[in-house]
Amino acid sequence: MFLLSKYKPRATLTAGTTIIPVGGSVTLTCSVQSSDGWKYEWFRRTQTTAEGKIRDQQNRDIRVSEGGIYSCRGTRGNPVYYTEDSSDVTVAETFPSKPTVTLQPSWTQIYSGETVTVRCEIQGGEGAQWTYEWRAAKLNTPPTSNEYRIIRATESDSGGYSCRGRRDYFFSEWSDIITLTVSSSNRPVVTLYPNWSEIYRGETITVRCEIHGGDTEWDYEWETNSMIKAPNQNEYRIRSASSSNSGNYRCKGRMKSSQHETTEWSDSVTLTVSDNEPRPVLTVSPSWLSPGASVTLNCEVEHPSAGWSFYWYKAVPDLSEKSSSYELLPDGSGTAQDSYIIHGQTHTAGYVCRAGRGDPEYHTDHSQPKFVWSADVHSAASLTVSPDRVQHFTSDSVSLTCEGNFTEWRVRKFSEDGRLYSDCSRMTGSTCDINTSKSDTAVYWCESGSGEFSSAVNITVQNDGNGPILVSPVHPVTEGASVSLSCSLRTQKILSNVFFYHNDKLIQNDPRGELKISAVSKSDEGFYKCQYSGRESAQSWMSVKVTVSGADSSSSPVWLMVGLVCGVSLIIILLLLLYRCRQSKCSCFTRSIQSESHSPGSSTNHGFNQNETHVYDSVHPGQHLNRSYTHRGPFRV
Repeated sequence: MFLLSKYKPRATLTAGTTIIPVGGSVTLTCSVQSSDGWKYEWFRRTQTTAEGKIRDQQNRDIRVSEGGIYSCRGTRGNPVYYTEDSSDVTVAETFPSKPTVTLQPSWTQIYSGETVTVRCEIQGGEGAQWTYEWRAAKLNTPPTSNEYRIIRATESDSGGYSCRGRRDYFFSEWSDIITLTVSSSNRPVVTLYPNWSEIYRGETITVRCEIHGGDTEWDYEWETNSMIKAPNQNEYRIRSASSSNSGNYRCKGRMKSSQHETTEWSDSVTLTVSDNEPRPVLTVSPSWLSPGASVTLNCEVEHPSAGWSFYWYKAVPDLSEKSSSYELLPDGSGTAQDSYIIHGQTHTAGYVCRAGRGDPEYHTDHSQPKFVWSADVHSAASLTVSPDRVQHFTSDSVSLTCEGNFTEWRVRKFSEDGRLYSDCSRMTGSTCDINTSKSDTAVYWCESGSGEFSSAVNITVQNDGNGPILVSPVHPVTEGASVSLSCSLRTQKILSNVFFYHNDKLIQNDPRGELKISAVSKSDEGFYKCQYSGRESAQSWMSVKVTVSGADSSSSPVWLMVGLVCGVSLIIILLLLLYRCRQSKCSCFTRSIQSESHSPGSSTNHGFNQNETHVYDSVHPGQHLNRSYTHRGPFRV
């Protein structure tokens, strides 16, 4: 059973948007309501061209990138049945040039009674017949021409003006807004350029007196309480400012043609010149590197003010000057953002920043260097600690040795109170010897004369002379390796009845002499401490380095292809040898087998023992509690 309608259906054409963006397209959809099996024909025309069928388009949806008047209809059956044509949809393209609104005269502040022309200009659209649309504060009937002339302006004409153009099937974007201010009196305005009320010694700034009054020419008079007086001109350019230029500035105008006619005094503008040179403060996050993590640098001027751009540098050790030189980072010159992200950092490194602004550009000093530390011992330079543990007692003798293919070294230290030390008082060759005190709790690393950084280590000095220390490895433990943690007193190295904690959670309720983990996993990473006779050690971070099995993932397809080629080649060679062997009756091969089978010393077991087992110590479940800590050292840096 089917329904027969006496009405011919009409196709429906819809568009998500009818404005095509620059270089883009829009989607048109044709549909026939409440029935199936339709194909579609599409048509386009313009005001100057006849309607034509769009070839090779029978889909319900099409994408168009050309302006015009579009319609569609549905077809189905044999013989073909046609629906009524859809209603027209007009699609316009976006003109690639953005209009600009200008004022003539070019004063954004005028006074009641003055005349100004607001003009819309489309770059590249000269000679075309554009129709203009305006958005304005006071345009009840907006004009369609490119100019809007305001005669005898009033305060109600104040506001923002923007425009766009339209011709044929093109629309331009809306222009940026230009703001016009109409004031009731001809009072001067003092402006600062750049508009910074606080500047620093050595910067350049211009103090400007603006009087709007048509073509009238003015003499200018300044009044200021600064130690240096401004000249009687409409602007006063201060080069290499000092605190003597600080003060309030105001101005008025006197007509050249009639000296007794003057304007009112302007409002005062305060300029402050600081003798304190600004120094940016750099922060890095994170302080300790994790595999694959990005490093974010943030640079902040101590006394925030506008207009700064930022410069980012890598600190390169310079042992001859006992300091560092600075290398500009890629794309690190004059960024508008006060942050910079470094991807793929794997080794310990130092960074600095500075800021600049103005024309000519004024630069701050460089920031203090900040470091991001890596415990990676596979870098070109490394640091070893003897004895190999994180925690030490006061007055312990500790040796820090720089290793790598370099001849010159220095050991650097970042202390618990945030101070950076650049040398070692007892440096012999590549080894720094320390007689520990509480102030030696710090992060340590080596820098070579060739500019390489070593891995970094934490050293913690126990301040309680009677308390225990945790004996734990300085460097990361490789995943799958075994590790033993123990507790020690100054007077007794081996203790029993010790409790161990992982991330402040007791690992096991019964005391023991040491904590042994036979196969370390990533979940074992975290803070550890021990307790003996009611006294606790400081806590230390144990890092676990994850091993990557097999070849690098990016090269796996290459190795797979190499393996396949080698395998196929080997099979072909073996088949050829077998063929040759059969051709020669395999005489030599047979003799060889018989000779070996009768050899009295030949082995009968060439395989591996399938019953062979490997036994590993199991880790107590209590050792895997609360793995949420993410700190990388004994203190925050």
